[in-house]
Amino acid sequence: MPPRHLRALAGAVAATALALTAAGTALATGPRTAPAPSTAPAAAPTALGSNWYAAAPYFMPLDNDPPDPTAVMDATGLKAFQLAFILAPNGGGCSPTWDGLHPVASDTAVAKVVSAIRAKGGDVSASVGGYNGTKLGQACGTPEATAAAYQQVIDAYGLKALDFDLEEPEYENSAAIHNEIGAAKILQQKNPGLYLSVTTAGTADGTGWFGKQMLNEAKAQSFVPDNFSIMPFDGGFAGAAAQTSALTNFNAVLRSTFGWDEATAYAHEGISQMNGRSDTGEFFTQADFKAVLDYATSHHMARFTNWSVNRDRQCAPPDNNGRTSGTCSSVPQGAWDFTKFSVQFAGATPPTTPPTTPPPTTPPGGSCTASPYSAGTVYVGGDTVAYQGHTWKAKWWTQGEAPSTGGSGVWQDLGAC
Repeated sequence: MPPRHLRALAGAVAATALALTAAGTALATGPRTAPAPSTAPAAAPTALGSNWYAAAPYFMPLDNDPPDPTAVMDATGLKAFQLAFILAPNGGGCSPTWDGLHPVASDTAVAKVVSAIRAKGGDVSASVGGYNGTKLGQACGTPEATAAAYQQVIDAYGLKALDFDLEEPEYENSAAIHNEIGAAKILQQKNPGLYLSVTTAGTADGTGWFGKQMLNEAKAQSFVPDNFSIMPFDGGFAGAAAQTSALTNFNAVLRSTFGWDEATAYAHEGISQMNGRSDTGEFFTQADFKAVLDYATSHHMARFTNWSVNRDRQCAPPDNNGRTSGTCSSVPQGAWDFTKFSVQFAGATPPTTPPTTPPPTTPPGGSCTASPYSAGTVYVGGDTVAYQGHTWKAKWWTQGEAPSTGGSGVWQDLGAC
């Protein structure tokens, strides 16, 4: 799902640094600000709602100049990250590694990152696959062996969520995709409540031939994850309108494949975007992300993520607007502008168990006709409330955020009443 040639570049940098890694020095691509390695195991995961796993943006903890994730959490309110990528060892074998280089069995660096995130009340998902390197579905001979390798990752970090990033060249290998989908089904059965996403390439008609083949494999194995997500970038997409058109078409693909109605298909549909300049020179700005967010929330989509937190900062010349970078967006922006849309999506996604507090029924005094705001009430887009002498309208799902012109931006001030 990440930038094509940038992941290859990161792999080349990683290979160059392998000698340092063997000597006990953590791999870094440029200055490192992520927490230092530790021998301490990852802390027990915080109980997060699935809305946060659905909104978690991708984050490379060992490559592409990783920022301090706890600083990102402080600045944005984000609670979950999608750590990338779990691969087969570069030298061959069926055991999980980070980036093909760092065995999960002996990892301390990523565990330290996970512990720091959890200490602040957040959590992580791990993403397996991606564009670069050898995938475990290719290296392991059966779904069972593939699942056993991924189970090591779940056990090592106490994971509650996992993402299967199935794209080229792996998804062109039908045997590998059979192993990946079979492994996902096994993990779903063995780990009740595990949040599973499947991410694949996006095209103008939703997804291409190999993406449709993957969906048919899932249907053949009677496997349904929490969502199937497409990546509408690196394919001639011109901003948000082209992306939302692809999402509409992908909804039709899901309906025809699984026999779902439109609402059910959207409830299993997600998007993974690329913030800023894509590998092929497409540009996706904050305005594009906002338009796609509005589409996703209005259609009650299941997932909204992007590649990546590492890129969610403005470049310094010569990268700014000139070329695609793995460590910045190549568009004008404030730090973490794109990550903040993930936070908004998490707030717009209803929790698994909706609160039972009934809305207030007593009309407010004065000339305000809307019901008074209540912190315990769930509001959805279009709901109006009276608060401090003004009428406010919710733009999306919210609870516990008092009306104001700041915060997440969920409330619109309709004026005094």
